[in-house]
Amino acid sequence: MLKQIVSAALFVITLTGFPKSVRSQEEPAQTNNSKQTAVSAPVAGNGDHPQLHQRNRRYRIESGDILELSFRYTPEFDQEVTVQPDGFVQLKGVPNDVHIQGLTVPEVIESLKKAYVNVLNDPVISVVLRDFEKPYFIAGGQVGKPGKYDLRGTTTATQAIAIAGGFSDFSKSSQVLLFRHYSDDLVEVKVLNLNRVLKDKTYREDLQLQPGDMLFVPKTFMAKIDRFLPRTSLGTYFSPAVL
Repeated sequence: MLKQIVSAALFVITLTGFPKSVRSQEEPAQTNNSKQTAVSAPVAGNGDHPQLHQRNRRYRIESGDILELSFRYTPEFDQEVTVQPDGFVQLKGVPNDVHIQGLTVPEVIESLKKAYVNVLNDPVISVVLRDFEKPYFIAGGQVGKPGKYDLRGTTTATQAIAIAGGFSDFSKSSQVLLFRHYSDDLVEVKVLNLNRVLKDKTYREDLQLQPGDMLFVPKTFMAKIDRFLPRTSLGTYFSPAVL
């Protein structure tokens, strides 16, 4: 079990510094026909889940977001819409609601153009996010003030722990768990030795947080933690109130 934890920690050391970005242990070179800098998880059969990922992920629309739509040549269609809990929006002059939850702003614009294809001739549409979910991180376990915090600017793991009140007297700072969004159903788990960061100034392990990251500081040594976990299992580590 200890060997598995050491292997996981070494995996994190190789990384450099999260909408809802993840690097695999090895990053293949970008091919000429690739439109995004992306990596694939290792091949199936080793317990990982092959998927495509990109760095610097764009914000994706959530329910409750408020968007301002502007039509350059037909301002009578200008409107402000709120994304409903089911992810749909009601559009002026369009009979059917349009689902935009999970889309980036450029993707929303393309969806709107398709929705208005029978109403307007080649519309020029701009979209501005007026209100949306602010970037955040969650800190739990053996920290002074567990909870959900705004992620403002560049914030590393040790800085996030400090924001959350620092380590408690019984924390295992050499085995801090970082849970990072991997897919709609999975989170990736990284083991961070923040004790080494604080003592030896090994800043390569002090990863930069991404929106939605969750840090858990255990009280005692954890024998085993899988690299990927179902998102539903996060309740084991964090209070449901902050998830």
